[in-house]
Amino acid sequence: MADKILKQLKIKVWRQKNAKSKGRFETYTIENISTGSSFLEMMDILNNDLIEKGIDPIAFDHDCREGICGTCSLYINGRPHGPDTEVTTCQLHMRKFKDGETITIEPWRARAFPVIKDLVVDRSAFDKILQAGGFVSVNTGGVPDANAIPVAREDAEESMDAAACIGCGACVAACKNSSAMLFVSAKVSHLAKLPQGKVEAKTRAMSMVAKMDELGFGGCTNTRACEAECPKSISIMNIARLNREYLKARLSR
Repeated sequence: MADKILKQLKIKVWRQKNAKSKGRFETYTIENISTGSSFLEMMDILNNDLIEKGIDPIAFDHDCREGICGTCSLYINGRPHGPDTEVTTCQLHMRKFKDGETITIEPWRARAFPVIKDLVVDRSAFDKILQAGGFVSVNTGGVPDANAIPVAREDAEESMDAAACIGCGACVAACKNSSAMLFVSAKVSHLAKLPQGKVEAKTRAMSMVAKMDELGFGGCTNTRACEAECPKSISIMNIARLNREYLKARLSR
């Protein structure tokens, strides 16, 4: 099917000079956008128009633009990554919007993700959670043969499914409590299901949950908004596993 042209769109976007400044919405008009363009390509075109008019371009994060890194974290029309399922913002195309529509773009809204500028937020809180326990520190030696360490197929598949989490923060943005439970549970699960992760299993869940609470993320109330908006379809079953791992760690101590 041939691409169509959206003759005019209104872009209502959050502008904020820095973390200490008061933010506000600004509305811009953009014309003649192909429905085959990605959302970030549309943002690039808009920024070119703003620069030509002497207006400071809109700051937003992006990197690979292939749905792998999770950097392109935008809240679009009330949904993390926009009105499509199982995609990141860079994979969202303009065919999901209608001619004449007003598109509202915001940064992630969470105390643990402070705004740096415009649509860019500081997501280093996720890095701090990983540093608290999302790793294997034991000496595993060189790269072993693929079949040297037997792992049950079901465990391997569940581990890989959890490891698909790209840490974009959509789960936090979707949650009414700004909870990071889906992210933390995915990182705990993919190690909990592998032999390499057993050594530190007694401390991993407790350390990561403690750091999550310390950084100001909210609690989980199981609304499943995180699962619904996750671009990699991470299951909330991982949250149940995190709770089990946490309880086992507490009892063992």
